[in-house]
Amino acid sequence: MTDAKPESAPLTRPQLRRLLRKARRALSPAQQRQASLGLYRQLAQNPLFRRARHIALYLPNDGEIDPRLLLREAQRRGKRTYLPVLHAWPRTRMVFQRFEPGEKLKRNRFRIPEPLTDRRRQRPIWSLDLILLPLVGFDEAGGRLGMGGGFYDRSLAYQARRKTWKKPLLLGLAHECQKVERLAQASWDVPLQGTVSDRDWYRAPS
Repeated sequence: MTDAKPESAPLTRPQLRRLLRKARRALSPAQQRQASLGLYRQLAQNPLFRRARHIALYLPNDGEIDPRLLLREAQRRGKRTYLPVLHAWPRTRMVFQRFEPGEKLKRNRFRIPEPLTDRRRQRPIWSLDLILLPLVGFDEAGGRLGMGGGFYDRSLAYQARRKTWKKPLLLGLAHECQKVERLAQASWDVPLQGTVSDRDWYRAPS
């Protein structure tokens, strides 16, 4: 009779975050460009993207998959596009602000480019049609592992108080290498309706 091999302890969220960030940062510039093109092909002609009039995206950082082809495509089709902007105070708050081609950007405290703050151009998050979110890790059930700051979770916390989900539609964007079998979700995590990688769609169970 042989001794059974001990099972390795599951990774904690910080450990998994470090591992997946390292994996996406290891992608070469050529691999990143190919992934961005693959993401564009997955989404650009999808009805969810085509029907949306007000779309929030992000500018890539730390190896995140690059959605700028989708940003330019949305603008070319006359859709209104928005980028996240961090508040100076409270520092935990994030809003979405209209962004147009050629507009100047500044770097926020995380060194991520964002539009110059203009409250007149900001839109309530519940009135957006589609939010394309960055993430560190994801699973097929709609779980999302973020960078740990909780900005998206706090901005979308109102959804937990709704009896029926309406909008915005939440889709995570990721490299295929960021997919994990299952993510343990915290009580404050806001589930996604799905995740789109450079290779496939993963729709969360309804």
